[in-house]
Amino acid sequence: MKKQYLSYQDTIDFLTEAMEMYPHLIRLQNIGQTHEDRPIMMVTLSQDVAYADLKPALLYTGTIHAREWIGIELAVNFIQYILDNYPSNPDVVEALTRNTLYMVPCLNPDGFEYSRQHFSFWRKNRRDNKDGTFGVDLNRNFGVNFKRSFDTQSNIYSGPEAFSEPETQAIKRFVEEHKNISIALDYHSQGNVFFPAHKFNHEAEIEGTDLNILCANMAHKIHKVTNRQYGIHRGKPPANLIHGSGREYYYDRGILSSVVEVGSRNIPDYLVNMTQSVNENIPALLYALNSAIDYSELAPSRPENFTIKQVDDTQVELVWNSGEDDSNCYYQIYRSDTPKYHCTPETLIANTSENSFTDSQLQSGHRYFYNLRKVNRVTRIKSPFAPELKIKTNLAKDEFSYTLFPAAEQIGYVGELTKEFNADHFGYNSLFIGVNKTKGICYGVIAFDIDRLPEDAIIKDACFSLYPMNRVGAKIENYGEWSVSILDPEEITNIRSFDQIHQAVPQQTLGDAICSDQITQGIWKSWCFSAIEKQLLQQQLNQGRLLLKIQGPTSLPIGNDSQIMQFDIGYGRFGGGIHYRPSLEVIYTKKTSKVAISASDCHTFTLQEPPQKNVIQCGFDSDENTVFGQVMFSLDCLNQEKEIVITQAYFEIEHEQSREIAQPMRFTVDIAEIDNLDFDSVKNREKIEYLGYEASSIGLSKSPRKSFMFDSSARKHLEDVISSGQPLNLIIRATSASRHKNAMVTWFNCDSEKCPQLVIEYIERRKQPVAAPTDLNATLVDGATKLTWKKPDDPDFVGVYVVRNCFHPPRTPLDGVKLYAGKDEYTFDRFGNANIPKFYSVFSYDNVPNYSEPVTLQFSSDSISPVIFDELEPQDEAEQLYRDGE
Repeated sequence: MKKQYLSYQDTIDFLTEAMEMYPHLIRLQNIGQTHEDRPIMMVTLSQDVAYADLKPALLYTGTIHAREWIGIELAVNFIQYILDNYPSNPDVVEALTRNTLYMVPCLNPDGFEYSRQHFSFWRKNRRDNKDGTFGVDLNRNFGVNFKRSFDTQSNIYSGPEAFSEPETQAIKRFVEEHKNISIALDYHSQGNVFFPAHKFNHEAEIEGTDLNILCANMAHKIHKVTNRQYGIHRGKPPANLIHGSGREYYYDRGILSSVVEVGSRNIPDYLVNMTQSVNENIPALLYALNSAIDYSELAPSRPENFTIKQVDDTQVELVWNSGEDDSNCYYQIYRSDTPKYHCTPETLIANTSENSFTDSQLQSGHRYFYNLRKVNRVTRIKSPFAPELKIKTNLAKDEFSYTLFPAAEQIGYVGELTKEFNADHFGYNSLFIGVNKTKGICYGVIAFDIDRLPEDAIIKDACFSLYPMNRVGAKIENYGEWSVSILDPEEITNIRSFDQIHQAVPQQTLGDAICSDQITQGIWKSWCFSAIEKQLLQQQLNQGRLLLKIQGPTSLPIGNDSQIMQFDIGYGRFGGGIHYRPSLEVIYTKKTSKVAISASDCHTFTLQEPPQKNVIQCGFDSDENTVFGQVMFSLDCLNQEKEIVITQAYFEIEHEQSREIAQPMRFTVDIAEIDNLDFDSVKNREKIEYLGYEASSIGLSKSPRKSFMFDSSARKHLEDVISSGQPLNLIIRATSASRHKNAMVTWFNCDSEKCPQLVIEYIERRKQPVAAPTDLNATLVDGATKLTWKKPDDPDFVGVYVVRNCFHPPRTPLDGVKLYAGKDEYTFDRFGNANIPKFYSVFSYDNVPNYSEPVTLQFSSDSISPVIFDELEPQDEAEQLYRDGE
């Protein structure tokens, strides 16, 4: 298998020959010598390479870990792609014209050759530690957050001091001398995931959106080649997963930086897996190279104060500030309904020169993610992105929503070979789902107490979401799938029993199963319920419990030891906290009440006669003047103290007789404001709304009873009339294309058994939020920010929702990081770094929920609080081996 792979000397020979053939594109230089005196080769690619250092640049480093051969293979193949496509491919020409590529195909030549010739899975360099051991993990030897270690035998031994190794010293010198580098990508294996850099804070950083979108756009390029989806995962700061990495060193210098973990094995089958990994990453790498200029000093400034002005159930208004350099720029706005999604032409919803944009025709009660950047009209250089906005549209008038989370004791995994410990997994360990040699078959089990939903709830939408946190145990490309199914909770007496879960027959499988190449570490996976699945959920309401089983592959091919995914439970030592708990989000309405109200009064109005009480006629008199019918309804039967939402309303009236109708006539009904019960007032009335469509005289002869439907606007007016305690007046008017004399239609009046009726179907639902909290304050307590407030005194108050945002005051509950939801009057921000200024907003909500306007403050600690780096313990032997670099 190794024979198809390049040696380090093969790589140098290729680069040397390429430079001789394309001296205007390629420059090759030695930036340092290794312990075994091998040269560390840096190749520079750019059009007119003599001027390369004057252009924005992408830094590529590969094979810093000796056994991760993707770095060197992708580098050589990418250079060959550039040479083969220059100058015929305009994307390649543009990339090299405007940008520079600095590429170290192999930053660990000694270790790579040792891996190639002696021990395939060697990781470190070949430093002689003078104690019988060799090697330093170069990706623990950089100076940012370096942690000295003393176990020289360890695969992650960081060295005697930061930058102790010639390899890290060489790249450090180069980076410090080349301030034109704006993006750095460090290629590793394995996992099919991007790991963007972080600053060891549990905080959003101003470049966080840029990092996610850069990775998402690269992942989109990969997906277009092989349909494989790469994850994007920044880890769980301030838990310090990696000390002294190159990624954080570059990021600390202001360079957008990410690790790219490629493939499912370090040294896979070359013709099948490695070739595929290389081919899918070439377009992504070209995209990154083309993007270097957009994060350079030549780019327009980042848009500022991108925020939400207003949101309702179908639209959102976005606003932002102009900058000094905006006169020659326009703005691009992108929208998706998925986090960490690509910003490409497929998601571009607007180009505008304004400082606001209204996005309409949205779905009620749904999440949307918005991204904004500038584009220079002349140079076409794009700016960095403003911090991403996340919103949730308001619910429709008849909707309620509830987000359910499993209790800690109701979520866990059961393993075939861990039966005696399965009960301990619940609420503590991550969900390990799939199969491996040590655990056997593993299923995830999640129970939701859905008796929190009202008994008369009618499910409109439901969505189950789960967060994939680690896929390093899924080692086999294109093998197996993961699915979610509904179990009958009455058939399972013990959710911690592997045998019961293993043998349970699913009632229904949710949506589509997810194949192994679609599992995206660090990006939420959601299963939206179909109509049949919503019917089943509706049935489960009677049982008060929804039981889900998550299943992966149940067998392994020969020669493989693991195909297992790890999902977050949001609880315990290994969970990511409240933000990462699996959830079931339900949008529902309620069963309607129905009332049929008989007309309380009615009149007929003609020009030449006084109003005729208790008579309903409409048409034309002997002088061809219009005759109007009026029907009034008293709405006192509806309780004005309770807010109602009308889901359906219609006016019913029955034709009694017709007279002298020679030509077709049509009849309209409108809601009217009438000052006096006289002809002039009716004729000159203010028409509020028309009801439904007209009725025809021909139709009346066939079907005498007609219904006139209230549309949404008319229903809203009817609600207002009910709230005001006033009666409802309806006017019936005849129209005709030709003139008529003495043409009249009589309708059954108020005293008849067939009297007119107003039929209303409605639900009780609060329309306006309760008052906002008051007296919001923040103090520092033992290094954590304590927030206090006073909740409103309102019987409909359910709780408060607390949100943090580092960039602007949170305008809606989703506009930032959720810290707390509940009835208390205090909470702690234990995740955020108290040294970083930020905004806090607190919202009140009712049982719909309607959210109040926020009460907001900006907080910055006067003292410096130490950030505690929390060393996470491994959950099992496999995770320990992974973290030890084994």
